[in-house]
Amino acid sequence: MGQFAFITGIFGQDSRFLTKHLLDKNYTVYGMMRRSSKLSAMQDFIKDFGDKVKLRYGDMTDPSSIRKILAEAEPDEVYNLAAQSDVRVSFDIPEYTAEVNATGVVDLISAMREIVPQAKLYQASTSECFGRSKPPQNETSIFQPTSPYGTAKLHAYWEVRNAREGYNMFACNGLLFNHESEYRGENFVTRKITSSIARIVKGKQQCLSLGNLDAKRDWGSAQDFVKAMWMMLQHDKPDDYVVATGIAHTVREFLEMVLQCSGISYWHECSSDPLEEKYYNSKTGKVIVKIDPSFYRPVEVDYLLGDSTKIRNTLGWEPEVTLEQLVSIMYKHDFEVQ
Repeated sequence: MGQFAFITGIFGQDSRFLTKHLLDKNYTVYGMMRRSSKLSAMQDFIKDFGDKVKLRYGDMTDPSSIRKILAEAEPDEVYNLAAQSDVRVSFDIPEYTAEVNATGVVDLISAMREIVPQAKLYQASTSECFGRSKPPQNETSIFQPTSPYGTAKLHAYWEVRNAREGYNMFACNGLLFNHESEYRGENFVTRKITSSIARIVKGKQQCLSLGNLDAKRDWGSAQDFVKAMWMMLQHDKPDDYVVATGIAHTVREFLEMVLQCSGISYWHECSSDPLEEKYYNSKTGKVIVKIDPSFYRPVEVDYLLGDSTKIRNTLGWEPEVTLEQLVSIMYKHDFEVQ
């Protein structure tokens, strides 16, 4: 008989790939869903997995619901992927972000200690914990979060370490750098770009508005990264790991990769004022990309670049999908579904 796993945030991008990975390995998977989960995400998930996953209602802000699912599932492994994950929005709702991303993890750890003390925990930590720390960032880098999202995730990071060191729990933090796929929410800049450019090509949208094009990120494939999550819990010793490709690109470079993939002939207007930067359709002369200052964060993170030497050497993890391949996958998917 296979193992049992419990995944919070079951309809998210990472959970979809992780669910498939676990089912392929003969796990019984329980998934926690919120009553307010996006209907389209729920429908897509059920279409892909049907009744192969045992879906249960719950919320990171409701400890009793977490305890109820843990008692029923008695999981061998718990993957906490639930979060208020929009960094920009976290500035608008910092209290809720802290309640879900930090306090919810405290409640989850407490429930696990009481109900399933032998279960292994994977906590979805983030490169946003590093913030303005000097790149490349690894497990020994200084944490300097610059958003309520990053701060809440850092709180959770230390709670997981305390659980491991103070209560001997098998608990791991995955400090994952940006990882994308065709299932990424359209509020994230990568998916916003691929879906918007696809709509522009099909004549369903006139222009795409973006924020800081100079921000540099280390983007990888979500499908690659969920394998790292699983590998952490199969190791004989719990630990924390940075997961990253080690290659960074600007938002501008990502945008131009998508434009090239789309076949749009364009020209680029630079300016000493970054807010005046524009991209034009060469055939029509119309603006297809412009800058909107409302998409800038109150405090910008300029450069995130991960050093994943530890997980590569210790667990043998390696990224397989290049950014060029990822852009192609995402754009082709968004073009087909428009």
